[in-house]
Amino acid sequence: MKKFITKAAVTFMAFTSLLFAGAAVSSNNNSAHADTINQFNTVYNVAKAQLGTPYVYGATGNGGFDCSGFTSYIYKNSLGVTLPRTAQEQYNESTKVTRSNLQKGDLVFFGATKSSIFHVGMYIGGGKMIDAQNRGVIREKIHTPWWHVVGYGRVA
Repeated sequence: MKKFITKAAVTFMAFTSLLFAGAAVSSNNNSAHADTINQFNTVYNVAKAQLGTPYVYGATGNGGFDCSGFTSYIYKNSLGVTLPRTAQEQYNESTKVTRSNLQKGDLVFFGATKSSIFHVGMYIGGGKMIDAQNRGVIREKIHTPWWHVVGYGRVA
């Protein structure tokens, strides 16, 4: 009888530990998601403040942007993250994600191929991005006749 009570107590304690561990993991997943949303909002607020800023080839701020200068600027001035200078370098350095795993704040890359990227924008949800292009900093759809998406990347 003593062995039975000991086994029952150990089983109960193990079961209880698993319940609490599961609750902790579930709680951490929710807070991680909230942190991601907060980070996106921080970056997006910096990006939105630049709407209407003109496109200037090679520019990284101070009155104008090119596409990769814009993405570099918004990540540096919101989260302190330094991105490489060109769209191709940003693609090469990003953590690749699939279209089905695309999240707000991820970068969207355009070009002929994955080794010939000429444009980048930041995904803002609803099939749209914010980017700097010949009309300046605007919000626009990602999938249009004039853009050819070649990949998606997450900023680490």
